[in-house]
Amino acid sequence: MLYLHKKLLRGLFQLLLVICFTSCNSTDKKNREQNEAKVDTYDTAELTIQRGMVLFNQHCASCHNFSENVIGPNLAGVTSEVSKEWLIDFIKNPKKSIESGDKRAVELYAKYKSYMPSFEVIRGKDLEDLLGFIHKFSEAEKRNVNNRPGGILNPIPEKIPDSDLTLIIEELLTVPSSSETAPKARINKLSALKTKEGERLFIADLRGKLYEVVGSEVNTFLDLKVEIENFIDNPGWGTGLGSFDFHPEFHSNGLLYTTHTEPSRIATADFELHDTISSKLQWVLTEWKMDEPSALYFSGKKREVLRVDMVTAAHGFQELTFNPLAKKGEPDYGLLYLGIGDGVAALRGYPFLCDNPGSIWGSVIRIDPTGKDSRNGKYGIPKDNPFVSDPDKLEEIWSYGFRNPHRISWDEADSGTIFVTNIGQHSLEEVNLLKKGANYGWPNREGTFLYDVNANTEIVYPLPKDDGEFSYPIIQYDHDEGNAISGGFTYNGSEIPLLKGKYIFGDIPRGTLFFSELSDISEGEQAEIYKLGLELNGRVTSFSEMEKGQRVDLRFGRNSSGELFIFTKSNGKVYEVVGCKNMSVSL
Repeated sequence: MLYLHKKLLRGLFQLLLVICFTSCNSTDKKNREQNEAKVDTYDTAELTIQRGMVLFNQHCASCHNFSENVIGPNLAGVTSEVSKEWLIDFIKNPKKSIESGDKRAVELYAKYKSYMPSFEVIRGKDLEDLLGFIHKFSEAEKRNVNNRPGGILNPIPEKIPDSDLTLIIEELLTVPSSSETAPKARINKLSALKTKEGERLFIADLRGKLYEVVGSEVNTFLDLKVEIENFIDNPGWGTGLGSFDFHPEFHSNGLLYTTHTEPSRIATADFELHDTISSKLQWVLTEWKMDEPSALYFSGKKREVLRVDMVTAAHGFQELTFNPLAKKGEPDYGLLYLGIGDGVAALRGYPFLCDNPGSIWGSVIRIDPTGKDSRNGKYGIPKDNPFVSDPDKLEEIWSYGFRNPHRISWDEADSGTIFVTNIGQHSLEEVNLLKKGANYGWPNREGTFLYDVNANTEIVYPLPKDDGEFSYPIIQYDHDEGNAISGGFTYNGSEIPLLKGKYIFGDIPRGTLFFSELSDISEGEQAEIYKLGLELNGRVTSFSEMEKGQRVDLRFGRNSSGELFIFTKSNGKVYEVVGCKNMSVSL
């Protein structure tokens, strides 16, 4: 009987423990859910941040920054210290917050001895944009382990002026959808192949198809997704079929080259990341040899030329191009240039990967794809490359110090002038003159400003006085004006005289069109930039308006006659530039 009584008591005790434990867990779970529900969310999308930056510079920057107390308090970490609701109330009516007895508001008033103006006019989407910007930049300042002062929020206060010139475009075609879900297309490069009969025009979709443009339609010339077993086109905006170009003797040797992505560690890379650094994916350079170069569809063989590990899916292989002006017998003839991004290594804790010419990341390489004296025996090293025979540097490298060398083009009126655009972090967009052996500064420079991966990585800082080892952009604009540069071309056609002597470029997300005069371009100086207008179907418009304020994804192409094309990556629209108006004369 006593035994049964003890057993019953023990059972009741265990039951109570279970109930108590379950109750505690339930309460803890409920508390966690309530706390998670209270976590503020901020919109930190690309265009949101840039709109917020404009608002901050317009309304807030005269009194606040993210590195020190000035007229108003330092905003570093503010979105972690107070709720979003508190910020909204204070921005709308700081005096009301102070007079209500709010502890933080009262302390701020006591310290700064003045009321911040109320900003009731900032509301709705504008207020969300402003708060998103403050959140992103204030959180970045918390990572400023160097405690570097003097951060610059608005590196170029002067606005880019409108010109009197308006481009006239006509819709040429829409590339077929490559997905049932958005984005419907991912067209990334348009280029011409000059032939004895004239030219063939090609356009690539990142999802793997290389099309030939025939009139207002396209035919699939090569499908990498079919030809390459391990081909991938996600994650990220830039994965897939990255770029392509034809060998200058394609008409006789049938050689063309492409870049594409494959999963991480699918094969041994020629340029491997150390085992302690994770690789997100690999970029691969491939040579294709056609059985019949004049054929309408690819048939032939392929071989791998080069494979590189990447820290992330972003900032991979970019422009792939031969010098279109080099003649047979000249040193640059048949040599392949390839822009390689930093893979975001600088901001993932590996700045050393893109900070020296002994590393392939963040560089433009120059190789002979038909040679065999490279380390892997699959391509050649040009004898006039800057670091040939230097054991501490890569012989493939032509120049280095790039974050994301997106596009490379030649001025066809001057074969020695090579433009390379470099997409910046969060402050400056660059056009550089590509020079042998030059160091363009990343991750120590962004534009003509100092950048510090151990400071606030969303802003730049003043240059030191003894600065001299870097090459600086000949054209730059800041993020008041755009987000990511879309590299263009000098106009060398004959159909539009008003564009002669101009380098035409734009901004990828916003779709703004720019130009600089070639006569203003000088090494060591920054040329003036002007905005171009846009006309479609007899109506003045803009790509931003056409895309209803969404990301435009602007790209440029050029045919063998030097005439220009503009296309929008995510909807597959291709436009031909057919004219240019001087509006001051037209009116």
